[in-house]
Amino acid sequence: MQNSALENRKKVALFQYDFEKDGGAVGDITLRGPSIPDGALVDFGLIDVQTAPTSGGAATIALELASAGDVKAATAIASFATGPVSAVPDKTAGNAIKLAANASLTMTIAAADLTAGKIVVALEYFMTE
Repeated sequence: MQNSALENRKKVALFQYDFEKDGGAVGDITLRGPSIPDGALVDFGLIDVQTAPTSGGAATIALELASAGDVKAATAIASFATGPVSAVPDKTAGNAIKLAANASLTMTIAAADLTAGKIVVALEYFMTE
């Protein structure tokens, strides 16, 4: 029997940024991790800062899945201290992200290059279509 897209379980997609592997130049970096499928509803996210990002200037980081800042709006790197950091999806309908196409997580570095940092982003989602 073939499975329907509707599933009675949540999935977690993990994405990683590591300065040593990905660099830190101003611009967009597609984080290493899976693609979240079309039709998924992302309802929770958490950012695990394993090594705090550093910069020679006033760098900001934003995280985008479907639209600018939908996972994390542009935020000064000082807010990315080692440990857990909140993401926009927080189990409320107003902050959930409904995907209209397969999506990977993009990190946007702005204002100054990063010189260090290691971050893992966990996004919980389920299929509704």
